[in-house]
This record gives sequence, C-alpha cells and structure tokens, in this order.
Amino acid sequence: MVMAQEMMTRRYPIDVQTFSEIIRGGYIYVDKTDLVWQLVHHVKYAFMCRPPRFGKSVLTSTLESYFRGERELFEGLKIMQLEQEWEQCPVIRLDLSSCKGLRSADSLREKLMQIMKPYTDEYGQDDHERYPGDVLYGLIRRAYTKTGQWVVVLVDGYDTPLQDVLHEEEVLGNMRKVMAQFLIPLKAQDRYLKFCFITGVTKVSLFEIFENINHVCDESLSPEYSAICGFSDKEVATALKDDVAQLAEACNMTCEQMHEKLKLMYGGYHFSERSPEVFNPFSLLSAFANNDIREYWFNGNSLSLMLSQLRCQTKDILAKDNVWGLTSDFVHATMGLDTLLLLYQSGYLTIKSWEREDFGYIYTLSIPNQEVRTGLINHS
Repeated sequence: MVMAQEMMTRRYPIDVQTFSEIIRGGYIYVDKTDLVWQLVHHVKYAFMCRPPRFGKSVLTSTLESYFRGERELFEGLKIMQLEQEWEQCPVIRLDLSSCKGLRSADSLREKLMQIMKPYTDEYGQDDHERYPGDVLYGLIRRAYTKTGQWVVVLVDGYDTPLQDVLHEEEVLGNMRKVMAQFLIPLKAQDRYLKFCFITGVTKVSLFEIFENINHVCDESLSPEYSAICGFSDKEVATALKDDVAQLAEACNMTCEQMHEKLKLMYGGYHFSERSPEVFNPFSLLSAFANNDIREYWFNGNSLSLMLSQLRCQTKDILAKDNVWGLTSDFVHATMGLDTLLLLYQSGYLTIKSWEREDFGYIYTLSIPNQEVRTGLINHS
C-alpha cells in the first residue's frame, strides 16, 4: 500500500484513472504491480473483461507507465523486486471512452481518427492512410522504425462504441465491422509489437473482432489474475484496514463488524473457479471517502441502460433466488447477444460455485452483493 499522507487526509482515487496521477497525487494505491509484471511476462497479446468501474483504465495506465520506463512511479511497489531492466518502449494507448454514444459507422471512424491524432502528430501519417485501421497499421511500423524498439499497443474499453447499440442489429453490425478493421493491424504487424493489451466489459456479439485477432489470450477467467482489478478480501483486511477502522468508528461498529458489512454490501465477486472474493473498488472507495455505506455503483453506471431492456430477465433472476448455471465455454463465447452472459460480464451476476466436468467447468451464478440486488430491484 502506498500513501503520502496520514489517515485523516487520505485521498481516494474514485474518479482518477491515471496511475501517475494516483502516485504523484498521494492517492491510496493497493499494489497490483506484481500481477502487472506477471501478465506482461506471461503472454504477448492479452484480453481482460471486467464490469464497469472496476479499475480497467487504471490497470491500462499502469501498463503504460511500466512500458514507458517510468521507474520513479513504482518506487516502493512489488514490481521493484521483479523488474531489473526497465526498458523504454513506444506506447500507443487508445482510450475509447470518448466513443460512447456514437450512432453510425462513419462517426466511429471519425472518432477513432481523432483518438490517434496525438500519435500521428508524433510519428506521422502517410497520405494513403484514410481509414483507422490503415493509420494504426502505419503508426506501429513508424514507431518501431523511429525508436528502434518494439511497440506496445493498449486498447482501453474497446467495446465502448458498441454498448449503446447492442440491441440494434444493423447499427451494431456496421460498427462491429469498423472495430474489426481497426484492430486488424494488431495481428498484421506482429513483428513490430512487444505487447498488446485490450480491455472491455464484454465479448458478447463481437465475433468479427476476435476472429481477426484470434491469437489474443483471454485472461478474464484466469485464477492468477482474478484480483488484478478490484480489491480482494485479503487486501481489504490488510492494505485498507485503517480505512475500514475509520468507517467502523463513524458507524459505531467494530472493525470486524464493518468488514463483514462491507463484504455483504460491496463484495462477493468471483472471476474464476479459484478466485478470491473481490470487492467493487468504486463502491468501496466511495464509502470510505463519504464515510457512509450506500449504493454507489449504479449511479452513472454505463450499462444501467441495459437493464431497462432486460426487465423480464432481471425479474426472473430475482424470482429464482438469483441462481443460474452455465459452462466455462459459454462464458468465453463471443457470438450471439445472450442476456445472461451480458449480466455476468457487466457485473450484475458473478460466479458463486463451480463443478468440474469432462467438457470444462459448470458455473453457478448469483447476484454478488446487496448493492447489486437493490439496484436490480429498483431497475426491474
């Protein structure tokens, strides 16, 4: 745990998504850098899906600082015992959060070109590169040529442009094709790439995209990375114990009682068959910052609009004591718009238990905690 100030002035990075700002600004940071180091040395192409507001952007930003060789930001963190070289690489980080709300393939192409503008200013753009995929293809090659170093590409929230049109088949199909064409260079320029990381909320109905980059390793269900986003129960009990104690005092509870209360309210997530219990980081930090336990996650949740289109499904979940079953192959699926899978990958359901079968795992899903249960009731 890194902190720059004493307990009474602790700063919580509730809406801060940049690793360097968290460290330099003296915000609390629960150290995940050993998992970051393990990830980059484990695979070359990695994908990770997690619910909204679960720290995907902070993770992506941490990877950016690591590959840029910003060693000073990592002083005192676990990675310092693991990394010896601190090689500096050109990093192309594509944050697609600004693509939310787009309604056409043309508007998506235009926005993708805008997102790449800082990199075309740095590395140039050939006249024939008139489409986003062509520009990214050229950027990777020119960044390698200019620096002599393999290139790192980080795509944060790749499915953001598609979330608002999941139930509009024609529009979704056209925008999926744009994203598929945009990401083709991640396969075509393999010889210039050192590492590629893609995040999103879900893989649902994105078959064309992952068909073109099928060498990407989906780490979403990997037990070793179950707590790379969010806070594990152990981290809450150790790295955040002072924050739990402060909230307990404000609520006239013991630390043990408060820990159990927070677990009931914000915990309960499991992202693999051997996952530790994980807490929603946005809600937990919000409770600490406000010295109050209440529902935080649904306020501004980017996928809450989905619930209005799934009212029958959410009522059914609540009526059946919120338990469902599915196979591990189904969780990894990329084809079809299945409402159950959407609810799981967007955080409204989580893995409760599992059984090993000849064809893989069978998961039982459940509503993770009281905050989500209340939200589902209010939106059903």
